Amino acid sequence: MHILKQSDRVMYQIILCTCPDQKTAEQIASELINHQLAACVNIVPGITSVYRWQANIETAQEHLLLIKSQAEQYQAIETQIKQIHPYELPEIIAVPIDRGLPEYLQWIDTCLSPK
Repeated sequence: MHILKQSDRVMYQIILCTCPDQKTAEQIASELINHQLAACVNIVPGITSVYRWQANIETAQEHLLLIKSQAEQYQAIETQIKQIHPYELPEIIAVPIDRGLPEYLQWIDTCLSPK
């Protein structure tokens, strides 16, 4: 495992985003990959979300996106998701990747490099 430090040139992240259905999840994933903003987007179907919204406790079946990218791509990813996502307030949360297989992290770099 490779430990990333603040002084390393490239920082990596996983962005979490819930979607109301498979179609929305696939559309967002495809756009992020097509625009080389993410190296990989996993779609995890069938999660149950329980949350507070406008003073009510809600329960919804959703799909979770796990978006792997470089930290410097965050703003562009957020912008792209907000353009497509049907929710008034979509969940878009970035979590830094502190460790990772060096070859996998290099693969992320390769996927995001202009061709």
